[in-house]
Amino acid sequence: MASDADETSLVPQHVAIIMDGNGRWARARGLPRTAGHKKGAEAVQRTLEAARDLGVRYLTLFGFSSENWNRPEGEVFDLMGLLRRYLQSETSALHHKNIRIRVVGDRSRFSDDIVSLITNAEKMTAGNDGLNLTAALSYGGRQDITTAARTIAAKAVAGELDPDSIDEDIFGQHLWTHDLPDPDLLIRTSNEQRISNFLLWQCAYSELVFSDVYWPEFGREGLEQAIAEYNRRDRRFGAIAS
Repeated sequence: MASDADETSLVPQHVAIIMDGNGRWARARGLPRTAGHKKGAEAVQRTLEAARDLGVRYLTLFGFSSENWNRPEGEVFDLMGLLRRYLQSETSALHHKNIRIRVVGDRSRFSDDIVSLITNAEKMTAGNDGLNLTAALSYGGRQDITTAARTIAAKAVAGELDPDSIDEDIFGQHLWTHDLPDPDLLIRTSNEQRISNFLLWQCAYSELVFSDVYWPEFGREGLEQAIAEYNRRDRRFGAIAS
């Protein structure tokens, strides 16, 4: 049987995913939310493998938002423990698979050991030229934009940047994602149909696909279905279709 993303499909260069539904998946099974987060980590592995196999070049995963810090202290503690264990156990494996790891977001709120693990993962995999994995952690789209605006304003005040020269390209160079192409496809799981402060600038022309599958159940099939839907879209970028 042919897959949804077959050899005639155009594979998006950059896929971004809002990994939603861990808590609801757990609640539906009478399990604690932490069980959903652990199962969600398995979905990350499946999706990474599928993205590599299908030829996706950039995969950006929304793992922890700036708003998630407002969750109950115990849940945040468990999430930080899961992140710590993932970085400790998976960095070398991802490196050997030629995957480059990057993290975007505000690192100032993470503990020193997690910041060190992130830095180590980025340094270890910096030379890899396979799949580019970006984890958005302690990330918010509005924060990304305001941080860029603040940096640009400071440069203008210091005389390092002519205000009249500021355009979309210069602004984009000051975002946390400055070295990534904009996402072609944005997927959100669990059938919530909003982007929740994720890559607000970068997703201006991304195709949006909403899956009714909870994130812990997501994997190759879900990614193939989203890419198949992407191929049914007519991407005009504001122009008239030919």
